[in-house]
Amino acid sequence: MTTSQFLEVDNIEVLYSHAILALRGVSLRVEEGSIVALLGANGAGKTTTLKAISNLLGSERGHLSRGAITWRGEATNRLDPADLVARGVVQVLEGRHVFPQLTIEENLLAGGFVRRPSRRALADDLERVYSWFPRLKQRRSARCGLTSGGEQQMVAIGRAMMTRPTLVLLDEPSMGLAPIIVEEIFHIIRDLNRNEGVSFLLAEQNAHLVLRFADHGYVLENGRVAVSGTAAVLAERDDVAEFYLGAATAGTAAAEPVQTPIV
Repeated sequence: MTTSQFLEVDNIEVLYSHAILALRGVSLRVEEGSIVALLGANGAGKTTTLKAISNLLGSERGHLSRGAITWRGEATNRLDPADLVARGVVQVLEGRHVFPQLTIEENLLAGGFVRRPSRRALADDLERVYSWFPRLKQRRSARCGLTSGGEQQMVAIGRAMMTRPTLVLLDEPSMGLAPIIVEEIFHIIRDLNRNEGVSFLLAEQNAHLVLRFADHGYVLENGRVAVSGTAAVLAERDDVAEFYLGAATAGTAAAEPVQTPIV
């Protein structure tokens, strides 16, 4: 397992328009072959962190104002999202974002076309996805807009896997899903990690769930890393629940990033 030159986030700040400072000195590392949990309530900065890594902030008029992000030793600030996908980094956005008028299989194939593969390679990748998500093969001809939330989440992850990623950034995979479906999806994530060597950075509010599957975790509170450590240690620490519940209470009242004056 490689422990360096994979994903490094070093002391980043993210500034949105109107001088809203969303992240303040966030640092984290994802080691190759690991599952890392990014915990925190709504508004804590999880999604902003993922979008900073995948260079999707520009669509929301945000930008990295300080710090550095490197992928396999290469600074990412001059790479667009497509460049990162080509290098093995793909993000599954919160809310799944399937193409509702396309079938499940057409949605999956859309991910594969990014690599411009041969017809045979595309077919092989599709069968691999179906081996991980048998339910999708059974429903392959169904329009995605008419499928369940759990099936759409599987499609979103499967579509990401069609790009043959090395690192998947997964935003709130449990949101709006029944517990039994969430459990199934997280077991698939662990299988992909163990059997396919795919690393994951999971942004998730359900701390008790994600720490069962993760190797390491970071708890965000108001745009900062409040605490970090191995998943086993974090799961046993009472102060993690305190940080998390405190952030959750604040997030209910105000889900927007903290506004800090810029001098």
